[in-house]
Amino acid sequence: MGPKQRVRAARDAVRAGARPAIAISCADRALESACGRPLNASVRGPMATTPLERLLFVQGNLCFFCQRPLAKADASVEHLLATANGGDNSDGNCVACCKAVNRLLGSMPLKDKFQVMLKQKGHFVCPDPGNRGAAVVHTVASPARVHSGEHYDRVLDNLRKRGKSRPRTVATLKSSVTALLPKDTSAVVTDALLKRLQSEGVVTVTGTKVAYELK
Repeated sequence: MGPKQRVRAARDAVRAGARPAIAISCADRALESACGRPLNASVRGPMATTPLERLLFVQGNLCFFCQRPLAKADASVEHLLATANGGDNSDGNCVACCKAVNRLLGSMPLKDKFQVMLKQKGHFVCPDPGNRGAAVVHTVASPARVHSGEHYDRVLDNLRKRGKSRPRTVATLKSSVTALLPKDTSAVVTDALLKRLQSEGVVTVTGTKVAYELK
């Protein structure tokens, strides 16, 4: 097979759906054969990268959801349509986001993920209560919205003061927490606060009932 035929074969492989890395490799080998010498590194196609690296590059090293700077060590790949629900691993179905968002969305159906996003009303707040830097899509969030740690302290102080009048069901606890927060606080932040109360042993949930361990 001559050089022209080899180049044509590489082009045909691309048209037939060969993966870019394979097609580039085929084209490189064909060009090297045509030139009679190895190609300079700057002429060769780009080295293959991991899915996470590709997504971070395309997104400008920002979280897809909150648009905050995202280091590779803190990033994970979120499948928009979860693999458990039939989604694939293509870049078109994947985004890079912080690990807290990835854990929150998990294997939710796509419809539920849309609902989470719509409830943010243009201000995506990271669900990790310890991430004070999270907020913003399109507009700067207010200080009250981003200081989830302050929200937690406020809720904890209120529960201590209420003594025996503390909420005894998950529904009433959630209502009480919501009433303590600014009116524009997202449901994701409220849920994150409830999860933190449980993870730190302040609240124990059994079915729909709630018990407390407050000092």
